[in-house]
Amino acid sequence: MEWLRNPQEIYAESFATIEREADLKPYPDALRSVVVRMIHACGMVDLTADIRWQGEVAQAVEGALSARRPIFTDCEMVRSGIIRRFLPQDFEPTCTLNDESVPDLAKRLKTTRSAAAVELWRETLEGAVVVIGNAPTTLFQLLELIQNGGPKPAAIIATPVGFVGAAESKQALTEANIDVPFVTVLGRRGGSAMASAALNATTIGRDWT
Repeated sequence: MEWLRNPQEIYAESFATIEREADLKPYPDALRSVVVRMIHACGMVDLTADIRWQGEVAQAVEGALSARRPIFTDCEMVRSGIIRRFLPQDFEPTCTLNDESVPDLAKRLKTTRSAAAVELWRETLEGAVVVIGNAPTTLFQLLELIQNGGPKPAAIIATPVGFVGAAESKQALTEANIDVPFVTVLGRRGGSAMASAALNATTIGRDWT
């Protein structure tokens, strides 16, 4: 069989295909790389029809990381997908889902562990970056916290995936009027790879010195 073996050629052709086939015209230059990486993560060029954003997401992420504000993720898959060499030195994203206090907190709040884990972000959420790729309940809980007067993150990347609550949570984000830059994808599609890819797009090539 004939197939590409050169990793640089594969990489270049992948992104060239996206540039040829996806409708990238609606997106400002600062968001274009985020959109391209989201498409690359799922292989669906029609994703552009469902991507929604507010504000200067890439700029907000860069400002937050320059100030060494935390990156909070909803699950370990998102955290694992964030490329460390593109982050400030010795910077580690945070996932509180498996904190030992979360199961009891979820029972007390009568909610999911994913939603309860958001409560552990509260003290350092102001000016942080939130990346959600799996759990709609994380996004619902975050929106409730902010709308009830809680701290606001600098930026939200939200692509929870699935059949129950995923579409609804992302629609709620677009309608929330919370004055926080965000990028999301409407509907059931999403996932951890897409979320971490979007975050990586905002950090590749940055000089954090």
